[in-house]
Amino acid sequence: MTRTFALPDGTRLAFDVTGQGKPLLCLAGLTRNMADFDYVLPHLAAQVIRMDYRGRGASDRTGPASYTLLQEAQDALALLDHLGVTQVAVLGTSRGGLIGMLLAHLAKPRLLGLCLNDIGPVIERAGLERIGIYVGRRPAARDLADHATRLEQFNTGFAGVPANRWLLEAAHQTVVTPDGLDLAYDPALREAFLVGLQAPAPDLWPLFDACAGLPLALIRGANSDLLSAATAAEMQRRRPDMGLATVPDRGHVPFLDEPESLATLHTFLKAVS
Repeated sequence: MTRTFALPDGTRLAFDVTGQGKPLLCLAGLTRNMADFDYVLPHLAAQVIRMDYRGRGASDRTGPASYTLLQEAQDALALLDHLGVTQVAVLGTSRGGLIGMLLAHLAKPRLLGLCLNDIGPVIERAGLERIGIYVGRRPAARDLADHATRLEQFNTGFAGVPANRWLLEAAHQTVVTPDGLDLAYDPALREAFLVGLQAPAPDLWPLFDACAGLPLALIRGANSDLLSAATAAEMQRRRPDMGLATVPDRGHVPFLDEPESLATLHTFLKAVS
């Protein structure tokens, strides 16, 4: 059941805790929320902690200036403090993986390990520009079924995905209102995204290298336009012990319940246990 707690600045953050075992903090993508992990949740033998970043899902909207990686990393640590959790493994999807690497840099003693879902230290411009097409813009679809069809057409890197999965994705990413579909996040997130898009690309390799000594895994969509095969190969070169799964017929991002994703996740969870 979703709960909330107050951050030091008064912002109320939504979170959920389920299961038993070693704690696993699941961090979602840029515009996503804790529902991102609904598909993989039944497969995880862990105490799963999920959260909605500020401005997403059921958390308070606090404006574009606060929608930063640093703020979201600090909020994640505040949630762990609230729960009395001293150490966690992290499963980070896209932006969540960037936050995970930042946590390794800022608060490494709090981490048991990091599993990255289709993200790395080099983010391809083509993928960012594709995200820029839709981020912060209200869906044009008439209803969830129409939005599901548009999602399937837009996500060209995916194949063999059942129609009901796209319908679930449409429901996760939107809110049904009397006036049609709306975003399940603050549209002002677009402003924060465009600021980052227009800035010079930062060197994120130091954040990746900060994961040294931690169990590390990477799940990559074979057709990803955000994480290239070359970047994944360099990550593997720097960390030969890193678990790596390439998921066929998936772009950005794998759903995490594919056989390849689950095999890597289970190996990762054994390593951190």
